[in-house]
Amino acid sequence: MHAMMAKQDANQISIERYRARAAGYDASAQYTMPLRERTIALLELRPGQVVLDVGAGTGLSYAPLRDGVGEQGLVMAFEQSPDMFEQARARVVRARWSNVWHCCTAAETVKLPQAADAVLFNYVHDISRTPAAVDNIMSQVKPGALIAVAGMKFFPWWTGPLNLLPWLKNRPYNAHPADLWHPWDLIARWCDGFERVSTQWGMGYIARGRRKSQEVTAR
Repeated sequence: MHAMMAKQDANQISIERYRARAAGYDASAQYTMPLRERTIALLELRPGQVVLDVGAGTGLSYAPLRDGVGEQGLVMAFEQSPDMFEQARARVVRARWSNVWHCCTAAETVKLPQAADAVLFNYVHDISRTPAAVDNIMSQVKPGALIAVAGMKFFPWWTGPLNLLPWLKNRPYNAHPADLWHPWDLIARWCDGFERVSTQWGMGYIARGRRKSQEVTAR
């Protein structure tokens, strides 16, 4: 019960923090669009596939994901922030995209209409650090699906005070800004062949793996 209440509080913190930044999010995210596109490329999307955008924010990944799966494919997405999701909804309406399914809900409870062939975790730190969220998502992914992840991390421990920088950059957006030592490990336990490289001079990372063929025990 305590863990459930703590997570509800964390979700509310995240919603409030994104409410304050939703209006200017797209402009600020332009700086990291090359990294977003690089991460999406790791999914090696093919026409007709079903891809999931985890914590989709304002839907900035929708267009490149649609480019990958084509008109016959499907982009699925969810976002718990009502303020961010409203921008994603408006983006889909403006573009008249008919192959985007998305909803405003939390990662711990989202129910997907189909199993995903590929999954994008792009800078969704609080989701990546929540076992119930990762387990719920990954249990709805096809075995062998490609999983691509991008996010922030701490520099090596011996850099000491330098790690104040990623903490400060993470804090305005996330409820768990200090949990940056191994922020990928909950996702990695669901994957085979998980590989990771550092980005942003060591303050970030991108990674890729394949969803294991066998079931993983939920944590």
